[in-house]
Amino acid sequence: MLGAMTNTPEKSPSAPPERPDLPERPDLPERPDLPARDARADPARSAITLPSSLAGSGALDRLVETARDYARAAASENTLKAYSGDWAQFARWCRMRGADPLPPSPQMIGLYIADLAAPGGKAPSQSASRPLSVASIERRLSGLAWGYAQRAERLDRKDRHIATVLAGIRRKHARPPAQKEAILPEDLRDMLDTLPHDLRGLRDRAILLIGFAGGLRRSEIVRLDHGKDDTPDSGGWVEILDDGVLLTLRGKTGWREVEIARGSADQTCPVHALTQWLHYARIDFGPIFVAVSRNGLKATAERLSDKHVARLIKTCVGAAGLRPELSKAERLALFSGHSLRAGLASSAEVDERHVQKQLGHASAEMTRRYQRRRDRFRVNLTKAAGL
Repeated sequence: MLGAMTNTPEKSPSAPPERPDLPERPDLPERPDLPARDARADPARSAITLPSSLAGSGALDRLVETARDYARAAASENTLKAYSGDWAQFARWCRMRGADPLPPSPQMIGLYIADLAAPGGKAPSQSASRPLSVASIERRLSGLAWGYAQRAERLDRKDRHIATVLAGIRRKHARPPAQKEAILPEDLRDMLDTLPHDLRGLRDRAILLIGFAGGLRRSEIVRLDHGKDDTPDSGGWVEILDDGVLLTLRGKTGWREVEIARGSADQTCPVHALTQWLHYARIDFGPIFVAVSRNGLKATAERLSDKHVARLIKTCVGAAGLRPELSKAERLALFSGHSLRAGLASSAEVDERHVQKQLGHASAEMTRRYQRRRDRFRVNLTKAAGL
């Protein structure tokens, strides 16, 4: 019995991982009588084929599979899941109304986005279904454009049936995006105090500190490997140096290096936390952040899902009693994986361009969106102009 428990890893969630970069949206009701081929189809398989004029051979068939693998790697796993879900929901919406999603019909897509903004043609306040935000609708359109491209079709988003409806939705319903709460250093210390001093606690402590100090996304944290090319699904690797840790990451904007220096105390030092976890978990190859056996005595080879990071943050926020004035549901909705990135951007008192580089942002404007308590009037252009 004890041996069985030792080899039983933590369960990875079977639900699709959260997408902090993408707006939330309600799922349409399932229709068991409808075919599910759109949700499970592999677009790369149907889009990447041999020319009809060529006969297949072993060498060519292997190249086709290689090309399909590259096609699947053109976007992140989370993005592909999101786009596949967008296409499946649109196809279901069309069939429920006696239409076909192929070929693309700008008129039908115009009606579709109108239904997303005002379900059933009713005002948002009168509708039983929750309307989607403008950002969510725009994301759905991107998913449809991707879906049509995988099926050798082109969606013209500038067609008047789509563009004018979308412009009206923006004008009527646009609002500033909701931002997740930043986890500040004092919050992080309280969260770390709630973790146990066992193998699982060592791992989760390293996740929080590396995620905060590196300004990392959830997917970037869990896709780290010990060394370069350790696993096919690696998103980067670590190199432990005397002065800190160097992360080489493949992120949304391409490859970048992230330097994480040592902290002022072992209790809050991300480098110390990482080395402690690697030592006691005996990890010298493959994924860094992995599941722990149920009895907490052994690290497995199973890479954690990025959803573990979001769940860890929400659990620690509740255990630490952060924002006690809020209800439990409000706290859960307020914090997410992006709270670590926002915390670094909001609390690091250095030149903004250093924060921008650490977070891997292409523009300073994007970095400012993460700064929850930025000194907005440090540069006084009014006085500088002589007024």
